[in-house]
Amino acid sequence: MIINGVTIDATFAEAFPMKATRAIITAQNEKWAMIAAQAMTGFATSVIACGCEAGIDRILDSSETLDGRPGVAVMIFAMGGKGLAKQLETRAGQCVLTSPTSALFAGIDSAIKIPLGKNLRYFGDGFQVGKVIGGKRYWRIPVMDGEFLAEATTGQVDAVGGGNFLVLAQSQPQALIACEAAIEAMNKVPNVIMPFPGGVVRSGSKVGSKYAALNASTNDAFCPTLKGMTKTELSPDIESVMEIVIDGLSKEDIDKAMRVGIQAVCDLGAVNGIKRISAGNYGGKLGPFHFHLQEIMA
Repeated sequence: MIINGVTIDATFAEAFPMKATRAIITAQNEKWAMIAAQAMTGFATSVIACGCEAGIDRILDSSETLDGRPGVAVMIFAMGGKGLAKQLETRAGQCVLTSPTSALFAGIDSAIKIPLGKNLRYFGDGFQVGKVIGGKRYWRIPVMDGEFLAEATTGQVDAVGGGNFLVLAQSQPQALIACEAAIEAMNKVPNVIMPFPGGVVRSGSKVGSKYAALNASTNDAFCPTLKGMTKTELSPDIESVMEIVIDGLSKEDIDKAMRVGIQAVCDLGAVNGIKRISAGNYGGKLGPFHFHLQEIMA
């Protein structure tokens, strides 16, 4: 398959089951809601070393939030419910409770509940006050700038992590421009995050390593400087490869995000140095969710 001069490889990305939650942060203005959201989702690029994967879902205006203030919806993904609950509570306490004028609300409903403000209330040292409104419990925790309002729990849902595609280009600047265009388009798709810095990862990995202590190592087949030293996947005219990783609440959400992202890259086309679109394929051993590039773009 070729779109605007860009070859779409006959391959697929593999993804795996995760658990996810969404929380809504509000503040006096969008600036401070975003500051808290960025802090809460920091150091969360990969479960391999960060314990979770997190990112900003979307910005909310005051008509979409419970307290009528600007807000930001964030999503956190982890391999299991226990790890998800720990990451959510730690990040809420260290990054949202601490942030001026912030409040914190559930962003998703589910039969499975995990603590949001339920345990953070103890920071109030006995001065905290609980309120039940519309069948939901909220905690008012006194802090130095006034009070921190937090909903007691939020929902935990099944999710999918690790959808991905690779952008292969003639140069590093061209690869980055293409990925920026993809991320801009993908950010408009709900229920997905791209957890790496700016949504883009340049250090794609393969499973295993020559070093026994490492479970993953550089994906040498896609490293342009190793063309003469390894079994390369790159033609002579490809000098840069970047990857976009997607986590979503469903396979369909990731399908949609991949489609608009790949299309944005292809819109730039071969004339702008984009040669191929590929994906992380590990022979079906990594995860049960398969995203076939040519089917997505058909």
